[in-house]
Amino acid sequence: MSQKSIFLETHNISNRASGLGTFNYELIKGLDQLSFDNVEIHLNSGKPNLLKDEFGDKFKYHKYRSFHRYKPFRPLDKFDLWHSVNQNSKLEPRIDTKYLLTIHDVNFVEEISADMSHKRNRLFLEKLNKATAITYISEFAKKQTHQYFKVPDVPEHIIYNGNPISTLLDTTNFVSSVPVDKPFFYTIGDFIERKNYASIVNMMKLIKNFNLIISGNNNKKYGAVIRKLIDDNGLQNQVFLTGKVSDQAKQYFMKNCTAFLFPSIREGFGLPPIEAMSFGKPVFLSDKTSLPEIGGDIASYWTNFDPEYMKNTLIDELEHFDKNKTEIASLLKKRAASFDWKIAAREYLNVYNEILK
Repeated sequence: MSQKSIFLETHNISNRASGLGTFNYELIKGLDQLSFDNVEIHLNSGKPNLLKDEFGDKFKYHKYRSFHRYKPFRPLDKFDLWHSVNQNSKLEPRIDTKYLLTIHDVNFVEEISADMSHKRNRLFLEKLNKATAITYISEFAKKQTHQYFKVPDVPEHIIYNGNPISTLLDTTNFVSSVPVDKPFFYTIGDFIERKNYASIVNMMKLIKNFNLIISGNNNKKYGAVIRKLIDDNGLQNQVFLTGKVSDQAKQYFMKNCTAFLFPSIREGFGLPPIEAMSFGKPVFLSDKTSLPEIGGDIASYWTNFDPEYMKNTLIDELEHFDKNKTEIASLLKKRAASFDWKIAAREYLNVYNEILK
């Protein structure tokens, strides 16, 4: 039986700091641990040599160039299956083929425009309507897609992402650029409004014996909003922005924080809480969108963002955690371990094989 060819549209892998970049890389790493003799998997990247150096001959590699996004310049190669690994990718196959679409979220309907003739929605509808099958990264992502779009009658699968922390790094020699001499809360993510950092900065006005450290690219508009909020409230010695951080720094902050805070109001999945749970840290999440699927019954949830209420919930739950530390930390680690990229990759491989049958 001749090998079938599968093209993974993974060009987002170049931005490893983003959720989609992480997804692309971890899915490839998961697939690398599996054997698949019946299919030939092709990867797409702006720097294919970096992937080839890491994964060798396990995959075939394609050089992504930004003009490939335009219809006349789409790749000419014919594949048996095209996997669009996120719903926003502008690169599409030139030749009709079987098509798997992975949907992370359709937040753009709520954040950009609900008008179906808007360019963003038209692009998504085009992908949706050519799908042979659809995978979602959470029950919430599926529900949200069905809420706003007429989804074609094709097989649908939910495949949870894995935990990005597969290796615990040695952080003993790490030197922090922000003060860590006081107990601190930690969070990490993109500086966009839906991450809702303002709520935890406002809460910090009521908490004097802890600091808050926020990591992520804060050069964006929302970064300026958060910096102003810190300055206006005189919290410069209590709330610290690190900017983007290395894996070592991220693990250091997660390992040493008192709790991990993630008040995001829109999340297709939400990887950072899983990473924090790997260290047995209590996680405080908003009860919105997919986050209850991530935290299960072992996380603590905020149902609204009133600073007084958030503070009280935090203090009460931390007291409970401290009294049952060994038991709860063990359950948190177990929860984190249940999200596994090798399992996720095997499920994607099963979907590929099902489509190609």
